[in-house]
Amino acid sequence: MRMAEDLLAVLQNLITLRSETEWIEFKEEGVDFELIGRYVSALSNEANLNEKPEGWLIFGVTDKYPRKIIGSKFHETPPGLDKLKQKISQHTNHGLTFSSIHELKTPDGRVVMFRIPPATRGVPTEWKGRVYGRVHDSLEPLTLNEIERIRDQGATLDWSARVCRKATTADLDPAAIAFARQEYKKKNPHLTADVDAWTDGEFLNRAGLCADGLITNTAILLLGKSTFLHLLSPAIGQITWVLKDASGVERDYAHFGLPLILAIGKVFEKIRNLTVRHMSDETLFPLELSQYDSWVMREILHNCIAHQDYLQGARISIVENDDSLLFTNRGEFIPGSVDSLIISDSPPDHYRNPFLAQAMVNLNMIDTIGSGIRRMFRVQRERNFPLPDYDLTQTGKVAVRVSGKIIDPRYTRMLIRRKDLDMLDVISLDRVQKEYPITDEEYHSLKSKKLIEGRRPHIFVSEQVAAETDTRAEYIRKRSFDKQHFKDLVISYLKRYDEADRKEIDKLLLDKVSDALDDEQKHLFIKNLLRDMRCEGTIHTTGSKTFGAKWVLTRSPKKESK
Repeated sequence: MRMAEDLLAVLQNLITLRSETEWIEFKEEGVDFELIGRYVSALSNEANLNEKPEGWLIFGVTDKYPRKIIGSKFHETPPGLDKLKQKISQHTNHGLTFSSIHELKTPDGRVVMFRIPPATRGVPTEWKGRVYGRVHDSLEPLTLNEIERIRDQGATLDWSARVCRKATTADLDPAAIAFARQEYKKKNPHLTADVDAWTDGEFLNRAGLCADGLITNTAILLLGKSTFLHLLSPAIGQITWVLKDASGVERDYAHFGLPLILAIGKVFEKIRNLTVRHMSDETLFPLELSQYDSWVMREILHNCIAHQDYLQGARISIVENDDSLLFTNRGEFIPGSVDSLIISDSPPDHYRNPFLAQAMVNLNMIDTIGSGIRRMFRVQRERNFPLPDYDLTQTGKVAVRVSGKIIDPRYTRMLIRRKDLDMLDVISLDRVQKEYPITDEEYHSLKSKKLIEGRRPHIFVSEQVAAETDTRAEYIRKRSFDKQHFKDLVISYLKRYDEADRKEIDKLLLDKVSDALDDEQKHLFIKNLLRDMRCEGTIHTTGSKTFGAKWVLTRSPKKESK
């Protein structure tokens, strides 16, 4: 109720605006998919240019002042608006789509409200390769001047390169500088003797932490003394670790501040990295592995630091559960999608904090050729653990979950043996295992290779995979039978007992319907089955239509002996 009231207040405020501003579009009725995509590009870019937190596309309201709610039937019937968000993301750069979609029921009719995030700083939002904007209330290609205004934000707003005028080298932690020197020498072993001879000031310049001898936000963030966190304000240079139990209740927490280059090790000292044992079927002795690979953990946290949007004034967080770690940082995932990094032959051409990213490369913390994520997926696959889960659905935030539970090693070995499976197929099958939705492209790829069966969203590992992984019983439970099998069961029951109410038929069929369906879907399957049999003239009901209705055969064959 509260959300509906809040949305109504937002809608009323937008309706009362005297003119249709560039980042808001009202439509009396819905428009086609192509036009919606162009509006996403235009309103996202205009929200950026006008420094607005979001743009709005609203159906069911007149577009001339004074505006009135008249209602809209846009996508009112199933599947409704469910798939629109994903379909839009497939045609924008960086996978940008609606922050949220709301259906608001008002006394004057149904209003559909699309909330659209502003374009990422430095990156205009495209629709099918073209950049759109608004000229008054007209939808037009974004002007070259406006495109350059957005692109220039990437250079002018590099927070990490800004000089901290009040800071000196005395504000930097000597232990952090010493650690940075060691990491720089690992990255550049041929310069070991030179690095040892450099003064701190010379080292900071050559390592890309300072600019012309001046202390930058990057230098403070990575090497600054803990007492000088205020120099970064309003940014927060902190990492928060939270420990939760199986019920999601917080059991412990800690904040780790400057210098972040040393805080990273302290964070990982808090994480319970237990030993997991399992039999490989290739040896009489169990394999022992840590729950979390130390390189994978560090790679994710280093990426959080490098790509955090510090202007949002938020902490980087790590939430530890019994069997997973969740890493979160603020800022859009600039490459757009994880899959694009997996298959790309070239590194990303844009970074949120280029000065910081380059300094971290120099200090052996990250790379900038896009291979870090690919290596993370490869390491997890080789360890027989689930692949990292990237959640890019939350606007302005990136979340990565790493599981500490082993998947079936037989399943993983099957993937390794199948040389025709590339990493994208492995990622897609991993999503199927976890019962996550997959895209049309992933679905058709796995289906063509006979790796999955069923109909979306209820797909499961195919019989071919089940045979190799010894999960045949689970496969049979999920596969179920065709409709005629269930019809025959109903007919056989009615031949023997003359009649049956819905409760008796449910009892007969429920445990035989595919386990890929939940309880509600199983009941719906049976309801539709009975409807089909009635339409075919096989069965009909007798008695009350509401209470006490019984199903009987339309032509009752000779009754079987009891």
